[in-house]
Amino acid sequence: MSVVLHGSLGWVLDSCSLIDRGYSPCIRWRENQKSALKCSFKRQCFQVFKSYYNENNRADVDTGNTEVLKKTCKPSKVNAAAFSQVMHESIKSVILEGTKYLVDSAQPLGYLNGQTNVDKEPLPSQECNLAALCEMAKDLPLVEDEEQERGAQLLVGEDGCMSHVDLFSQVTENKADWATVVTVMGEEYVIPPHTAFLLSDFTRIQPLVHYGTRFDLIVMDPPWENKSVKRSRRYGSLPSSQLKRLPIPLLASPNCLVVTWVTNRPSHLRFVRDELYPHWGVEVVAEWFWVKVTTFGQFVFPLDSPHKKPYEVLVLGRYQTSEVPVEDQRLIVSVPSALHSQKPSLSEVLKPYIGADAKCLELFARSLQPGWTSWGNEVLKFQHVSYFNLTPVDEKAEAEDDCTAKEKQAQGFDSPGKT
Repeated sequence: MSVVLHGSLGWVLDSCSLIDRGYSPCIRWRENQKSALKCSFKRQCFQVFKSYYNENNRADVDTGNTEVLKKTCKPSKVNAAAFSQVMHESIKSVILEGTKYLVDSAQPLGYLNGQTNVDKEPLPSQECNLAALCEMAKDLPLVEDEEQERGAQLLVGEDGCMSHVDLFSQVTENKADWATVVTVMGEEYVIPPHTAFLLSDFTRIQPLVHYGTRFDLIVMDPPWENKSVKRSRRYGSLPSSQLKRLPIPLLASPNCLVVTWVTNRPSHLRFVRDELYPHWGVEVVAEWFWVKVTTFGQFVFPLDSPHKKPYEVLVLGRYQTSEVPVEDQRLIVSVPSALHSQKPSLSEVLKPYIGADAKCLELFARSLQPGWTSWGNEVLKFQHVSYFNLTPVDEKAEAEDDCTAKEKQAQGFDSPGKT
């Protein structure tokens, strides 16, 4: 069940099940031979059993001791830390009380009670070189505007033959009704059905504009600058001012819902609300919070930690106007992925605010979603086969299982709990 619970305060999500919904059926073509696969994302990526508490400072952190702030911040940064604390205090009760209510409501449904049937296995570790490939692609000649305006290119033909595709200069589509395992640049990736993507950075985002689609939902997870990112060098960051270069007015339909993931750094939040959205003509309508909990329903970090909070902010805005209201301060509670920068899918959560047939776009994406268009310089990162369980199956049995699953869903067996 991907949406475990939906209530007046928010949602409890099973992020792994949300991913799996788009991968049945799944096929793999090898040497013009088609084979059916059972495909699922590796659930051990979402098995976070313990909170990341620092036992030495646990009492200070849990009580929000301001002395900790003074000791851990340099004098020049006390004001910034104090402002962050003020912002935290203003939403603390919403996070604390709302999370407790949602977790308590989800546990009788068999979720967030610590139970797991997943063997303890090491996390998949796949070195992602996509960003480096995008950097190398800058040396390639730009595609002429006339060629870009031809639209998208097909990833795989009806006969299973993979076309010669230029992933960096043109939007690529999988129009099939099934997920497909394909070999791209010497590596195998699982591509969900009815998806489109462009592998590029800012210098080659123009093909997305030439794609000719106006989107009803745009979700973005920018690589915000911060010290931990610089130290770890896990991915490239981007100065906030560069985000203004995104051609949102050329991509958004009237009434488009724009959603931005924001770190807990107050300067980033102020930038989105006061500079970025006004620059695009987007009006802020709500702020939501993604609350990260363990499989036992505990915060992954102490709520009052001066370093890392167990929640992240989503700023929701409308391009132009809309008659569909968006409630403020809703919570999305889920077990986070142990893989860095893998956010939960918002596809089910946002449906009531955009409509069932909405065209959806994710910017700075690191994975693909069925029915969505995705852009980023690591857009295929979490589509690598190393993150999936792929098991050969009998096609006839698979078809029967799909029919049974659809019948159960139609009868309401997969409906989320409500509070």
